[in-house]
Amino acid sequence: MSEADTTPAAAAGTTPDAGEAVLPGAWRLGLRRGALELKQFFRQRDQVLFTFAFPVVFLTLFASIFSDDVEGAGITASQLYVASMLAAGVMSTSFQSLGISIAIERDEKVLRRLSGTPMPVAAYFLGKVWLVLVTCLMEAAVLLLIGTVAFGVSLPSDLTRWLTFGWVFLLGITGCALLGIAISSLPRTGRSASSVVVLPFLVLQFISGVYIPIGDLPGWLAGIGALFPLKWMCQGFRSVFLPDSAAVIEQAGSWEPGRTALVLAAWCLGGLVLCLLTFRWHGRR
Repeated sequence: MSEADTTPAAAAGTTPDAGEAVLPGAWRLGLRRGALELKQFFRQRDQVLFTFAFPVVFLTLFASIFSDDVEGAGITASQLYVASMLAAGVMSTSFQSLGISIAIERDEKVLRRLSGTPMPVAAYFLGKVWLVLVTCLMEAAVLLLIGTVAFGVSLPSDLTRWLTFGWVFLLGITGCALLGIAISSLPRTGRSASSVVVLPFLVLQFISGVYIPIGDLPGWLAGIGALFPLKWMCQGFRSVFLPDSAAVIEQAGSWEPGRTALVLAAWCLGGLVLCLLTFRWHGRR
């Protein structure tokens, strides 16, 4: 038997058509889809302004109003808000943005049209991942710049803390993005998406240590907040950008990196399961 006879086409008993176009793989199409998502995002100036201004405005307000020293922590309240708002910004750009935008695309039958094309399903979600990753990195850079210039936050000088920032950032984005995709199936219409998605995100910010220090919350509220990823992202980012003395403000009196990684990884797996169970290409109507 010749070498040509051992090819997959020969084994299948078919001969490839020389004029037949070969579609790119899911990864390559995902990159192209991501570039398209980014282009569409930056063309909508009001959306860009709101996405980046939301955490910046709230950081400036809270860090300016509450600027006293935190007793026994060796930091100011302004520095505390920088790390917490960084986590809130990540969740806003991933969970909230995806939950609303995908619901609108479903209601406008964009998803239905995409599902009828040869594009692999994975390419659509890879495009959303690239959009979230790029925008979250840009938003984090803006918040850290403001934090270091205006509120005295010191960037880490050792590699260990930057590695911690990396895995908290990636696990947080992944978990929140998957939750955003899952919750996008909950609104009945695109018009109701904002109300359905924003409310739980707003509540989580108050019970996860973003606006109110976790030690000032009632125990039962802090316990509910600890079930969700935002609280652990806040704690993880605080461990990166605040001195070790600030760990006293946490519930356990320490940064708990192991538990932080475990909870965020669990939400990544749980969010994936929720996506597989709930995601729909077609609207309810």
